[in-house]
Amino acid sequence: MSTVSLERITIEPQTKATACVIWLHGLGDSGAGFAPVVPALGLPQDHSIRFVFPHAPEQAVTINQGYVMRAWYDIKSMDLHNRADMQGVLESELSVKALIQEQIDSGIPASRIVLAGFSQGGVMSLFTGLRYPEKLAGIMALSCYLPTADKLPDNLSVANLSTSILQHHGEQDDVVPVSSGKMANELLNDAGYKTEWKTYQMPHSVLPEQLSDIAKWLRSVLL
Repeated sequence: MSTVSLERITIEPQTKATACVIWLHGLGDSGAGFAPVVPALGLPQDHSIRFVFPHAPEQAVTINQGYVMRAWYDIKSMDLHNRADMQGVLESELSVKALIQEQIDSGIPASRIVLAGFSQGGVMSLFTGLRYPEKLAGIMALSCYLPTADKLPDNLSVANLSTSILQHHGEQDDVVPVSSGKMANELLNDAGYKTEWKTYQMPHSVLPEQLSDIAKWLRSVLL
């Protein structure tokens, strides 16, 4: 499998970056979809967090009549057990790991990097983070599920067993049912992971109130 170098939007802090949040967007979106959250997080003026918002490659998506759009992997059906194209998940995992490595090469250790994502991007942040060989600062998985449905992925890394995992979901989500997010959360808890789960009265989206909870969590793992 070849690694695709991802185009991205990078938002640098006013001071030298000593930490990084890599935030993966959902199906059909782009890095530009989440870049505006940075000022909305209300972080201290002198924070030293670099934010990276990569764009997924474009590909045909089966459930959307084969239309070509930005996607981390193909979605073959609405059935959770057969939703994610695992070959595509594994290819995107390589690209996300390459993004992490770029940050490490720039002087930011893995332990100061948060992997975050929404929907498909959350699937990738959870899958990649659980398997990543070095300890990360945190994993944020918003409105998403495990690509392996009702079991944890293979080749889990013990490095991230104690890493803080933030999971949020909308109770009116008609794209990714809240039950699939809860299933992932229960699997993680049963395996001894350190999770924080919260639901909101919202559809498949992100709320201002939620951003304040995300900012609080980011401060706890990075500042």
